[in-house]
Amino acid sequence: MSDNPVQRKTVEVNGTVLSYLQAGDEGRPLLLLHGTFWSRVWRPVLPNLGSRARCFALDLPGFGASGGELDIHTATVPELARTVLAAADALSLRTFDLAGHDIGGGIAQHLTATSGRVQRLILMNSVMFDSWPVPAVERFRDPEVRASTGVEQMMAARADTTRRAVARSLDEDEVADYISPWKDPARVRSWMAMAAAADAKYTLDLIPALVKAAVPMRLVWGSGDDFQKVAFARRYTADIPATDLVEVPGKHIPTEDSPDQVTAAILDHLAR
Repeated sequence: MSDNPVQRKTVEVNGTVLSYLQAGDEGRPLLLLHGTFWSRVWRPVLPNLGSRARCFALDLPGFGASGGELDIHTATVPELARTVLAAADALSLRTFDLAGHDIGGGIAQHLTATSGRVQRLILMNSVMFDSWPVPAVERFRDPEVRASTGVEQMMAARADTTRRAVARSLDEDEVADYISPWKDPARVRSWMAMAAAADAKYTLDLIPALVKAAVPMRLVWGSGDDFQKVAFARRYTADIPATDLVEVPGKHIPTEDSPDQVTAAILDHLAR
């Protein structure tokens, strides 16, 4: 595989400037979504994914390098799916392949079930069925918890979660890079809004439509994930047609633990 440069660019969506990482200039478009992290989770695999696809790893409003701020109404899976479709329109992506990590996988499932614009789907250590929200996220449904959480507490919590999401030992610079967006209070509030809006109904209610859509799907899973257990992925492949599973070494962010295996699994699925 040849490496392709990764560039950070912006696009205006509904009056908000959204940031995204782009790699590759040939092939079908591949839109990549994050969840409770940001586009940084896709950075290790973007250069090689860009050898076969035009990749756009989007930062949602109030996340990563994007402007704007989410509240508990705009942070639901259906509302975020509308934002992603608006971003796809702004990027002139009529149809596209789609990859989602964590809650971004919930958004991706919603788009696959409802938009008619997704050609192929990749879910990487994604929420599904009733696998979410995990307790550390669910606690932010409490307004008092949100009101009492500031920048320092969020950065400490995100640093701890990031370390536990990766099997290898991240160095201090890597951790600092991952948690850097949460130096901004608006991004802290956006993260808490996403957590407060997390609800398993958004994935459970999609199952009939996903079965009917039968869009080719591949699950790429760090098999040691403590947040989204691989047992849910195995159940998904049994219940949803046109779906298979590739397990790779690693935890919740397998792009950090097994970038070559993740890249190969994604490109193989896109080439079919």
